Amino acid sequence: MGQRPLYIVTGSAGHLGSTILRALGGQDCAVRGLLLPNQSPTVIAPNISYLHGDILEGDSLRELFRNTGDYEIRVIHTAAIVSIEREVTPILQRVNVDGTRNIIEACREHKTGRLVYVSSVHAIPELPAGQVIREPDALSPDLAVGGYAKTKAEASQLVLDAAAEGLDAIVVFPSGILGPYDEGTNHLVQLIVDYMHGRMPVCVTGGYDVVDVRDIADGCVRAAQFGRKGESYILNGRYAPIQELLAMTASHCGRRPPPALPLWLAHLAVPFAAGYAWLRHERPIFTSYSLQTLASNSLFSSAKAQDELGYHARDLADTVRDTVRWLEESSR
Repeated sequence: MGQRPLYIVTGSAGHLGSTILRALGGQDCAVRGLLLPNQSPTVIAPNISYLHGDILEGDSLRELFRNTGDYEIRVIHTAAIVSIEREVTPILQRVNVDGTRNIIEACREHKTGRLVYVSSVHAIPELPAGQVIREPDALSPDLAVGGYAKTKAEASQLVLDAAAEGLDAIVVFPSGILGPYDEGTNHLVQLIVDYMHGRMPVCVTGGYDVVDVRDIADGCVRAAQFGRKGESYILNGRYAPIQELLAMTASHCGRRPPPALPLWLAHLAVPFAAGYAWLRHERPIFTSYSLQTLASNSLFSSAKAQDELGYHARDLADTVRDTVRWLEESSR
């Protein structure tokens, strides 16, 4: 009989990290979540424990891996900063790239059984419209657009290089994540929240591939269990225009779907939207980069994950319904 698995989940207070903990809670495994010093536990279960620390600090990681000799260690590295701005900032580089490098070194030092790195489809070079985007052989920040995408591409290649050098590591590429268990820190969830509260009288044309956070969590766990060393897997849902997402939301909260501005006109309005958000001390949803993303090719294929991991994405209408219900219940 093999060793009992211990899942170490970084970013465990985040939308995806906490959903992974929900998926693992009560299972026949031990779970150890990493929280930042100012964060509180998000999911309570007998097999889940938490440590406070930082992926940028070596002492934190040594503590995270302490007393793991009796387990088969499976690390799911979700901790990252998500940005819809165009440039790579120092904090993006430090957390998304240097933090991943620290996780790789910790996995090597402690002889981890499997590292699953959560990247993003944004890290994959875009193909011309109509061409299906599949898992790339290699990634480069020079081929990615936007600060977040560039850092995820660089970090993903670090993981793939480590796998080529012997580390049992896998990369997963989620598309745009939506779903319950988040109150608006996720950009797509913020879109839903703003619309539900009447802060979005108009939207924009264009859209992107959207997937349920619960399906990504399941895909990460499946990658840890069944994935092949050194491989990568796209975990996507389906393309959804922003108008369709908000129309689905409208059917559950009694609002009228908003009209959509063409993207060229929305680009002209970006400076005014940014100023309005700044005055309200809010984060803008539509930036020049996010609008460019809504016009990009998002024809992704998860065929490989379906075949090798048993990955499956649920109907988007169910995701929107459950997101709205969770947001309404959490606000009571």
